[in-house]
Amino acid sequence: MVVGLTGGIGSGKTTVANFFRELGIPVYIADEAGKRLMLSSEEIKKEVRELFGEQAYPGDEPDRKYIASQVFNDSEKLEALNNIIHPAVAADFQRWLSRQNAPYIIYEAAILFESGGNEKCDRTILVTAPHDEKIKRLQFRDNSEIEEIEARMANQWSDEKKLKLADFQIKNTDLALTKSQVEELHEILLNSRKN
Repeated sequence: MVVGLTGGIGSGKTTVANFFRELGIPVYIADEAGKRLMLSSEEIKKEVRELFGEQAYPGDEPDRKYIASQVFNDSEKLEALNNIIHPAVAADFQRWLSRQNAPYIIYEAAILFESGGNEKCDRTILVTAPHDEKIKRLQFRDNSEIEEIEARMANQWSDEKKLKLADFQIKNTDLALTKSQVEELHEILLNSRKN
């Protein structure tokens, strides 16, 4: 059973994913896979250079800041980049999935619903947090300006829109409460396998 895990930036997806890991559930993080593939795949490097120019890869590693600056206010370029990365991540995920042996796995992706990735999941979980809390977390984590954070958030669907598609919601405001929600959900998912 593939359980999709998503949430807007700053919602605490990684924290929730780590709680599932602590319960022995395998977790695949699509963004990490994308970053790894951008380092290792010659095909991706070639296509990203064609899209953004040689500046995108000054050496063997991508210039993430440059690439981000190219896509953040250009939805066509963002879509073109996603069309390079997403199929490679999907293939990598299938290889990873074939090696797992667990009652269910977590597939964590920032734009699960936006990209249609939820259609490949048996169940979906949306992690939410208050807007101000997300901004505080991102300022602390990335040392980002509020304007930059708001621009990144504007590229993602609202929690309200995602909630209509999600099977479960985890409200991530207090770590102990979040952990207990994960444990409850873990039991629900294990039991749904038996039915």
